[in-house]
Amino acid sequence: MIKSNGGIIGPDNVTTGGPFGSASGVFKLGEATDLINDSKWPTQGPQGFQSANSCRFDDGSSTQMNKTISSTSTTWTFSCWIKLNPTGTNQYLASWDMGSGESLGIGIEASSNQLFIYTSSTGQAPKLYDGKLRDPGAWMNIVIKNSSGTITSYINGTQAKTSITGTALASGTLRIGCFTGSNYFYDGYMSEVVLIDGTAYNADSFGEFNSQTGIWVPKDVSGLTFGSDGFYLDFKDSANLGNDANGGTDLTEVNLTSIDQSTDTCSTNFATLNPLMAGTSSLTYSEGNLKIVFGASGTWYFTTSTIAATQGKWYCEVKIDAVGGQTSVGIIPMETVAVQQNAASDYMGKESNSIGYVENGKLYKTNSVQETTSTYTTNDIIGIAFNLDDNSIQFYKNGSSVGSAIALTSGLTYVVGVSGYNSSTQSVNFGSPPYAISSGNTDGNGFGNFEYAVPTGFLSLNTKNLAVVLA
Repeated sequence: MIKSNGGIIGPDNVTTGGPFGSASGVFKLGEATDLINDSKWPTQGPQGFQSANSCRFDDGSSTQMNKTISSTSTTWTFSCWIKLNPTGTNQYLASWDMGSGESLGIGIEASSNQLFIYTSSTGQAPKLYDGKLRDPGAWMNIVIKNSSGTITSYINGTQAKTSITGTALASGTLRIGCFTGSNYFYDGYMSEVVLIDGTAYNADSFGEFNSQTGIWVPKDVSGLTFGSDGFYLDFKDSANLGNDANGGTDLTEVNLTSIDQSTDTCSTNFATLNPLMAGTSSLTYSEGNLKIVFGASGTWYFTTSTIAATQGKWYCEVKIDAVGGQTSVGIIPMETVAVQQNAASDYMGKESNSIGYVENGKLYKTNSVQETTSTYTTNDIIGIAFNLDDNSIQFYKNGSSVGSAIALTSGLTYVVGVSGYNSSTQSVNFGSPPYAISSGNTDGNGFGNFEYAVPTGFLSLNTKNLAVVLA
């Protein structure tokens, strides 16, 4: 994906090769500043429509939604926005079990990272897009229409493929988030999920290019004709995530709860942890890349956020699910990550200019203890407030500050980082928490859902706040 046609992604977000290169998964605020100055950073669409919620699917929990359909329509359209986690296994966005061994599925192939549509009657799975879907920091829109026996696909508003042999719907079970038979589960976020029964709509019925930025953004779909088995999932009802906002029969949720409702959407993109970090064979990501389990060995590893900052005041919280061998949370410069991400035995606070709060209470900077403060353990929540305007960082434990603010080295690009080993487990809340919140606090711009009060002037890491800070 590229910034002129990439949902809410800002810069190219790849290390090489444009839309077909290697994804880095990281926003760099220096690049974002240039985009804002050139009026190319994402803002609301011309109609002002904003997607409020998404649903967080997790393949490890076998999450899905399903409903019975009776349509035999030869004309249909499917649209959704996704922010995926490339898990290394095939995963399906949607599928139709039509009975008598007939099935249809829209998925992402692990070996090629490409979108495909599979039809069991032919055994064929033609590709719907030549580009690779593997950037965990980006939202993208997929539209597939079937008309007159032909499928046409669109990626972020641009036609990708046509003249693919189509398939009519048939009575059976439709599933969102897995393949028929409940396998090959999707891992990541979905928002604005639509099935149209009886009409073949083009992509411009579901999104539009922002007239100021040229970026593809979501569009209000309430005026479309959905047909007898069509539906619209806006995920606004946390108690009923399968609610059909169009008023039809709701989908049944499987292994999904209110916690899986998220405000990370194709309108407001929040930071997550970055599964593209090297060394991930010893790390297990889940819950929309917000929960991390470090390997059972005695070797340190770390991972970082998908948004990097050079200025502004930023806040997040880390829930300690299991201390394991040892846990450290903090921030680290991208300049250091670029050198050290392949290395084992690394933790927050060890490497050059990184800062870490270790579970034994020690605050580290560049492998030097700055201060010894309160220890922490399972179920404690650690707040990280880093101020890149005044170049300092302050840690919090369960809402109370610990130790003194530590000076940061200026002129660097920082990401949030967590580290551990021996099954250390952490859940990071950048504003859309993967765990239950008992209180609920937003930042000064009204974004985020945090357990403890956000320090005055600090913001959650998301694209809306980037635009405010860098404007």
